[in-house]
Amino acid sequence: MNIVWFWTLAVMLAVYAALDGFDLGVGAVHLWVARANEERRVLLNAIGPVWNGNEVWLLAAGGMMVVAFPRVYASGFSGFYLALMLVLWLLILRGVSIEFRHQIDHPLWRALWDAGFWLGSFLLAFLLGVALGNVIQGLPIGQDGYFVGTFALLLNPYSLLTGLLSLVTLAWHGTNYLRLKTEDDLLSRARQWSRWLFWVTAALVVVTTAATFKARPDATSNFSAHPWAILFPLLAAAGLLGGLVFAGDPRDRLPFRMSTLVITALLVTAGVTIFPDLLTSTLNPAWSLTVYNAASAPRGLRDAFIANGLGMIGVVLYTTYARRAFRGKARLGSHGY
Repeated sequence: MNIVWFWTLAVMLAVYAALDGFDLGVGAVHLWVARANEERRVLLNAIGPVWNGNEVWLLAAGGMMVVAFPRVYASGFSGFYLALMLVLWLLILRGVSIEFRHQIDHPLWRALWDAGFWLGSFLLAFLLGVALGNVIQGLPIGQDGYFVGTFALLLNPYSLLTGLLSLVTLAWHGTNYLRLKTEDDLLSRARQWSRWLFWVTAALVVVTTAATFKARPDATSNFSAHPWAILFPLLAAAGLLGGLVFAGDPRDRLPFRMSTLVITALLVTAGVTIFPDLLTSTLNPAWSLTVYNAASAPRGLRDAFIANGLGMIGVVLYTTYARRAFRGKARLGSHGY
């Protein structure tokens, strides 16, 4: 069950990145893609029915980590406490900005909440990548299993690079989503931004991959031991190739599928890279928190897995229903924004 739980959490986080990633991306680019109030309302209508449901995947993964790997949760909060509080406030800022923007019909009021929506989305997309970079590279975990560094250590060159990759990739994903949901001038601008962001994403994937070999010298060990795992980086490469091929394709669903493939494949690749570690200690590899020494008792893992499975069935059904019910182009007033 230890290994099953590792991949369950990895899949939940990958699904979160693919789903909430596009509305984070929309927020990160909306000040430039949408130029007038009416256009920004269309963008909010595009994500309005789904953005809050997408965040359930992150909350569920965090909650299940408490049950499955309590030592990782405790150590993670000891090291990422300030960062996690910042993420919480940014999530609140995004939600408040979306809901408050239309409450008062005044340009300054709308500009305030437009800036809040952009800032919350921009920093969240960046900080989630910073967190992933630190997990891949490793953290100063002591013998007692707790973080012994400072917040400044989290902002190292490698994690800043992965943060930039996360920001740009999610922005590309967001513009691809807007290609599905917008029309006319908005659609034209979304396509232009999508093509430009694709090239930046592809370049950053190459640079970050090279940097990963230096940040984690044993990055290829699991791929050597399990050759089938090479499928996931190949899928990421296939997604980038598809993004290039379909960049100018009028069938806008194809670029969105490609960015979804790239995001999920990269995250699963990261999971393969660090397995069986959950938090790698840079002080002493023997002090790392793994799927074996950080897990709950077997019965707890089993019972939690059953409960999580039942809960996730409901989340999948709701997510599927929401996407089907609100498919098609977003227009002014279609969802109250």
